[in-house]
Amino acid sequence: MSTVTGSQVERVDLDDDDDDDRPWYRSPSVLIPIASGVAFAAGLICEWTGAETAGLVLFWIGLLLGAYTFVPGALRKLFTKGKLGIGLLMTISATGAVILGYVEEAAALAFLYSIAEALEDKAMDRARAGLRALLKLVPDTALVKRGDATAEVEAKELRVGDVLVIRPGERIATDGIVRAGRSSLDTSAITGESIPVEVEPGVDVSAGSINTTGVLEIEATAAGTDNSLTTIVELVEQAQAEKGDRARLADRIARPLVPGVMILAVLVGVLGSLLSGDPELWITRALVVLVAASPCALAIAVPVTVVSAIGAASKFGVVVKSGAAFERFGGIRHLAVDKTGTLTRNEPTVARVVTAAGATEDEVLAWAASLEAHSTHPLAAAITNAAPDAPTAQEVSETAGHGIAGTLDGARVAVGSPRWLAAGTLADEVTAMESEGMTVVIVYRDDRPAGAIGVRDELRPEVPEVVATLNRRGIGVTMLTGDNARTAAALAAQAGISDVRAELRPEDKASAVAELSVSQPTAMIGDGINDAPALAAADLGIAMGAKGADAAIESADVAFTGHDLRLIPQALAHARRGRSIINQNVVLSIAIIAVLLPLAITGILGLAAVVLVHEVAEVIVILNGLRAARRTRA
Repeated sequence: MSTVTGSQVERVDLDDDDDDDRPWYRSPSVLIPIASGVAFAAGLICEWTGAETAGLVLFWIGLLLGAYTFVPGALRKLFTKGKLGIGLLMTISATGAVILGYVEEAAALAFLYSIAEALEDKAMDRARAGLRALLKLVPDTALVKRGDATAEVEAKELRVGDVLVIRPGERIATDGIVRAGRSSLDTSAITGESIPVEVEPGVDVSAGSINTTGVLEIEATAAGTDNSLTTIVELVEQAQAEKGDRARLADRIARPLVPGVMILAVLVGVLGSLLSGDPELWITRALVVLVAASPCALAIAVPVTVVSAIGAASKFGVVVKSGAAFERFGGIRHLAVDKTGTLTRNEPTVARVVTAAGATEDEVLAWAASLEAHSTHPLAAAITNAAPDAPTAQEVSETAGHGIAGTLDGARVAVGSPRWLAAGTLADEVTAMESEGMTVVIVYRDDRPAGAIGVRDELRPEVPEVVATLNRRGIGVTMLTGDNARTAAALAAQAGISDVRAELRPEDKASAVAELSVSQPTAMIGDGINDAPALAAADLGIAMGAKGADAAIESADVAFTGHDLRLIPQALAHARRGRSIINQNVVLSIAIIAVLLPLAITGILGLAAVVLVHEVAEVIVILNGLRAARRTRA
């Protein structure tokens, strides 16, 4: 098992430094570019009215303010990490313009690039509370058995071999194995399984699971600081760190462009001076080459396109957290989908009732509901909801891990699992229901089986339509779930999904996603804490539902504010269109540079003409980028 060190846990717990929640009018990252634009606009006004000195001062102010937002970072990346990015090329181009006396052009470059980047960053602020939510699933203290007595100790002090006493309603503080007692565990936060798990001596249990009924004694098999939940934290951190190294498209282009342009400018200046004997002419041309190679259109239009597309997506319930995520979104060719809460409603309901001779479905439901109204078992709500007007039973007693019994209208009624109450003549029908992925309870009346009730977390009605649409568009779908293979196979058949991987722990889901990503760009869709490692490991993580687990939302790159899966094809179509527009702008921007460079080297175009072409190109690509604001229909 992977280990999360104390420093890692401390970092997760204490990382409260988050100024992303500040409104834009209090954020320096936005206010400084705005101030740069105001100064630049004021400089233009002064220039048009004849106050050229005041205009020049204002241009310098606008230039310095705009440059402050990206120049230090670009230089820091260059000298500390050796990284060449779009910010460095913008720095070089602005410097070249200043040397040639075009402070106005340099100020325009600095303002436009800084405001575009600020808008993109502000549009994609993300919360930082997700990983803290993971560790909050572990209680602060645990009750440990010491001989015949019990003592309360801090969870982080738990050691392998300690015997924990877990009462109903309490969470398990670390991984372990049941040594005494029977109960049902809510493991949805760990495995994603919505149906509670019956446990008895010898069964392994995971940290974070909730004990719902009887008292359990659990022998710890992992230390309090090294269990399944801390492993999830480490997996998410590692995956996010790896994903954070993936460069934006513009930066990938700038990486070879920056040294290439600098070498070309040096060659133009040095060779031209040596061959012509006119250093002033060729050094000037070298500086013009730097400005000609300025990726103005690329630097401005890509963020404008991204912001436009993300703004449009947010209007129909899709929140994209970064520009790099949006670029990856448009290239997705395979979806890995969590079952519980994503494909299903995460609300177990009565799916089928079968009866023995002499009983009706309504009677069986009413008898069961009369007892389950007294139960704390998670399945009880599904049965009582199916028969809300059930009579009240008397002398009710519950046996943890087995079932519940009582008296109703003078008859003895019992409800429990097939392992406790024999199905009798209903055995074949019970087996059939279980093969369809249902959890079955047997209902006895006067010591004889009267019926059986099948409970299942039903598929969302739109799922088959969505899967069929995705398949028509060439996007494959894989189901990943912590549920048992029988339940998963039954629901996958209804959904039209052929690739099913069941009984997966969080780390297994992350491994499966990594395997799928090797052959094609893959997105993971989920909504639970157990999905966090897979969401972080995928090329793109998509969290379903604004009310989903904080850890899932933190780990994901995209969040859907609702649960209607028909949003998936629409969001993918919108992202593909936005990616197409980005590619158009990139091609146009590179083409402009490719055309301007030879014209600048040969002297056919001077600096004024080069600047004019750049400004026209900026207008064209920005207008093209704004087309991404149109909502794309599925």
